[in-house]
Amino acid sequence: MLNTPVRTVFDVITDFLATNPTPQAIIAYQLPEDLQARVDELVERNGEGQLIFDEQQELYDFMRADEMMALLKVKTKLRLRDEKS
Repeated sequence: MLNTPVRTVFDVITDFLATNPTPQAIIAYQLPEDLQARVDELVERNGEGQLIFDEQQELYDFMRADEMMALLKVKTKLRLRDEKS
């Protein structure tokens, strides 16, 4: 079995941010479909009490990343609004 590096939500978001995205791209950013599907799966299984510890940690990482991106999007919108004033 090959040791394939695991792609985390933080890897994906920092790769996106490293491209120096426009404010509009930041505001429009969404997780890639495969990661969003993983979030949906973890949330559903968490509601059924079926997550193992590592999966709980993975879900927590998704939640932290979502909070960070929500804050970044709000700050970006405020900056754009202030620039128009």
